[in-house]
Amino acid sequence: GDNRHYEERGGPHSVSQEERREGKGRFSSYCRKALQPASKAQRFCKAHAMVLRRVVLGLLAVAYLCYFIAACYLNFQRALALVVITAVVVFFICWEVFQKHCGAKVLLLLRPVGKCFQKAWPWLKWLLWVALLAGLIVWLVLDTGRNPEQLISLGGFCFLVLFLFACSKHHGAVSWRAVFWGLGLEFLLGLFVLRTTPGTQAFQWLGDQVQYFLGYTTAGSSFVFGNTLIEDVFAFQTLPIIVFFSCVMSILYYLGAMQWLILKISWLLQISMGTTATETLSVAGNIFVGQTEAPLLIRPYLADMTLSEIHAVMTGGFSTIAGSVMGAYISFGIDAASLIAASVMAAPCALGMAKLVYPEVEESKFKGKASVRISRGEEQNILEAASNGAATSVGLVANIAANLIAFLAVLEFINAALRWFGEMVDIEGLTFQVICSYVLMPLAFLMGADWADSPVVAELLGIKIFLNEFVAYQQLSTYKKNRLMGLEEWDGSRKQWISERAESITTFALCGFANLSSIGITLGGLSSMVPQRKGDLASVVLRALLTGMCVSMLNACLAGLLHVPTEVGDCAMFFSTTNFSSTSYTMYTCCKQLFASSVLQNGTVSFTGSWAEHHESVLWLNECCAHYNHTSC
Repeated sequence: GDNRHYEERGGPHSVSQEERREGKGRFSSYCRKALQPASKAQRFCKAHAMVLRRVVLGLLAVAYLCYFIAACYLNFQRALALVVITAVVVFFICWEVFQKHCGAKVLLLLRPVGKCFQKAWPWLKWLLWVALLAGLIVWLVLDTGRNPEQLISLGGFCFLVLFLFACSKHHGAVSWRAVFWGLGLEFLLGLFVLRTTPGTQAFQWLGDQVQYFLGYTTAGSSFVFGNTLIEDVFAFQTLPIIVFFSCVMSILYYLGAMQWLILKISWLLQISMGTTATETLSVAGNIFVGQTEAPLLIRPYLADMTLSEIHAVMTGGFSTIAGSVMGAYISFGIDAASLIAASVMAAPCALGMAKLVYPEVEESKFKGKASVRISRGEEQNILEAASNGAATSVGLVANIAANLIAFLAVLEFINAALRWFGEMVDIEGLTFQVICSYVLMPLAFLMGADWADSPVVAELLGIKIFLNEFVAYQQLSTYKKNRLMGLEEWDGSRKQWISERAESITTFALCGFANLSSIGITLGGLSSMVPQRKGDLASVVLRALLTGMCVSMLNACLAGLLHVPTEVGDCAMFFSTTNFSSTSYTMYTCCKQLFASSVLQNGTVSFTGSWAEHHESVLWLNECCAHYNHTSC
């Protein structure tokens, strides 16, 4: 009791507590004084956030302008890509600003013109269709006059469209606007990419940049696995590309660049084809991401979508390939420009054909809705986005590796069983590939492949449909390497490579996830997002798979129709500058030309045409004979 009385009267415990409080108070006041300028600066920044943002953006714009002028002044040819990218970005920024500040006023001014146009549209529409049809017929007559084999591809294109119409769920409800716009946009994109110089150069440049970009994977994979493994082993050579690509895509999603690009493409498809915002957005997303990632863009809306819209979402997934695996196919040696073009062309075609096969007969909740909200990623910063992208790709890489092991092993087992059954009735060499090459051969021929190349194209198409496109592209790359190495076209009865035209057709035909194993992936992915609609998803998936297969084949028909044969240069010039130590495709074609012009009479060789003028023709013939077989040898 005394002690407590002593403490209450101000004993040593009480004094020490008071001193502690005073010390704390003094310290916090010092901190407040020290941090006063920082808090003032924070308040100032908050109050003038908009002005400061504009100042920083202005300074960055001035810095970029100085850099841009310097790059153009030093070497304009080298800076051409920078000029194009800058022009595109500036155009869209100006368009956004114009829409924000002047869009409503311009719409008000154009309203009378719009009313007049609406009145005249019923007869103007037919006039436009007739003009377009006449123009197309004239172009086809002039264009196919030089290469009549292109007409086969055109016939194949028409056959596939009619086949899809025959498979339509509701023939009377087809939206022909969506169908014709889808096919028209696909044709225009194909024409731009395969026939115009700017289009060919732009996509070739884009393909080259993607190849350079994928080359950076080596820095990471060589550090982890070593140079020997990444040069010799497929898994360490190709699969790290998927990790790198997935990481980059995740960063682009975090920054919002991917969403911006997808929204622009979907807006174009939506206003032209008259489809709803949700289905269009998912199909546009499929150009860049896979069949289960694209529906994530519209995840909140999936529960309320009609069967026709769900069918369109699935068709988009089956008709295209993901950017990550595209990187792997490019690393095989498949033409990057063709792969990019095939993925872009497939989007409008997939949407159009989806509306042909499963037309809209319900009332969509999203009809007339201008746009839908795209959710941003949940990552807190760019490093987390990069890390998440790399981590999520591990499952994809493991899935691809496991599938390749399983599918190739199953294929070998099926082939062994078929050979055994074949030998029972004296049929030698019966395999799954041989069956595919016979069954799908008419389809390959209809797409535009030569009759001699059709069995090989059909075989690759069969592998794509019944196994997957990864295995098919791997085999196509082997045929392409054989051609570029200048090997003999035939090794006995076996074809070692296919023509450039057939190669191009096959590249487009294989570009899509439409194979039987993808049914499980699509159903699994979409069912996890909307479990209550599992029955609806299962009811449309087979129709969507068939449509996806046909979309890839329609793309292949266009590739055949628009293919321009590569001009062989001056062979005499080529022979005079080459050392004949190794073969190439140019050497093969030039040797074939030389063989065709050689005439063997009484043991002496003479030449016809321009080869007769060259004294070295006999010497070149001997060199060609060292590599290739011919009667003149």
